[in-house]
Amino acid sequence: MTQKKDMTRGKTVLPLVTFTIPLVLGNLFQLTYNMVDSVIVGRYVGEGALAAVGTSAPLMNIALLFISGLCMGASILMSSQYGAEDYDLLNRQMSTTFWAGCGFSLCFSFFTILLAKPLLMLLQVPGEVLGEAQIYLRVILGGMIFTFIYNFFANTLRALGDSRTPLYFLIASASFNVFGDLLLVAVFQLGVPGSAVSTVFSEMLCCVFCAIYIRKRVPVMNLGRKWFVFDRRLLGRTVSFGSTSAMQQVCLQVGKTIIQAMVNTQGVSMMAAFTAVNRVDDFAYTPQQNIGHAMTTFIAQNKGAGHKDRIRRGFFSGLCIELVYAVCICVAIFLAAPWIMRLFLEEEDASVLSLGVSYLHMIAPMYLLPALTNGIQGFFRGIGDLKVTLWSTFMNMLGRVAAVYLLLCLWKLGFVSLAWANLAGWIVMLLFEVPLLGKELARLRKDEN
Repeated sequence: MTQKKDMTRGKTVLPLVTFTIPLVLGNLFQLTYNMVDSVIVGRYVGEGALAAVGTSAPLMNIALLFISGLCMGASILMSSQYGAEDYDLLNRQMSTTFWAGCGFSLCFSFFTILLAKPLLMLLQVPGEVLGEAQIYLRVILGGMIFTFIYNFFANTLRALGDSRTPLYFLIASASFNVFGDLLLVAVFQLGVPGSAVSTVFSEMLCCVFCAIYIRKRVPVMNLGRKWFVFDRRLLGRTVSFGSTSAMQQVCLQVGKTIIQAMVNTQGVSMMAAFTAVNRVDDFAYTPQQNIGHAMTTFIAQNKGAGHKDRIRRGFFSGLCIELVYAVCICVAIFLAAPWIMRLFLEEEDASVLSLGVSYLHMIAPMYLLPALTNGIQGFFRGIGDLKVTLWSTFMNMLGRVAAVYLLLCLWKLGFVSLAWANLAGWIVMLLFEVPLLGKELARLRKDEN
């Protein structure tokens, strides 16, 4: 039987920890895999192919984040329905989400394939790689239906409390992709198109294996003919939750793209240092985000079950886990900053190394703040108030972008401006979230009494 869990009973800390670990491993695996995928294209085809693949990343990321956001929003509704043991509503929610998502994915693929060239030109893609970038983007977007189906299955399983199985399928898909890259790119020398076909084919195989696993091991998702039910009454709420969550993901990516554009005006050394520290930040933030996602599932299930006391306990338990992790990563990065930067650069790049080390020394203690913001976001997602998470993310990115513009571009305070800009964004975010959190916790406490 699948590892789905009812989080409405028993302890609070242990379920959060065991649910979080596969999420963390999956995201860290994805980060590592993305790096390997780029290495294969760069080594066996050349820098032009690597540039073509890399320059498509912003458009692909926005599309992928939108899909994952839609699935995440729908999974919050499913967690609540599962916690309430309303299986008829859960079944209709799953089938409606599936068909609505498939329809959206196909429409999105059609229009973005048609507009691939204008979109790439908008990103100022050089003419020498524009042709290959178009091919890569069109093939990847053509397979977006498989990206949605995998994300739908993965988020539905997580809504049922099973975070392990999606990890296994992610590892399988990534392994297929690496094997496909080596076969199509290195052996058959199909270049950029071969890399794109490998990615789509691996996602298709992953969807097939997910469907087989669910049919054999997840009775709750064996709907039979009920898979063909489309409930229009549920569609509005699903779209509301999913689109709000998706807009939050896209807002984050757009903000990062704007900051990258401003950093690009400061010279190659700063661009190189920023690329390196961004990789470190990704590895540091990912577990914090995953703890927040675990809190979301826990809180949503207990909201559905009407266990208001467990909602508060789950929040504070999750926040403690966030802070313990933040202290550990803070100490590790502060002490290991010089060695971390040397993973990316040679000793000869002394100026870039110095920039990166100074940034990491400054940012390390600040990791306590995103621990708080991710925990609070997990709480609001769990109770179904996604507007708070959207607006707080928007204010965070607005604060960061404004701070980068003032400190780096206008006042010329150097590379450490980027660390101060992160701090400004997190402070603005907390100033918005904390009063709302206080009101919501007070309401929960009052309802308990």
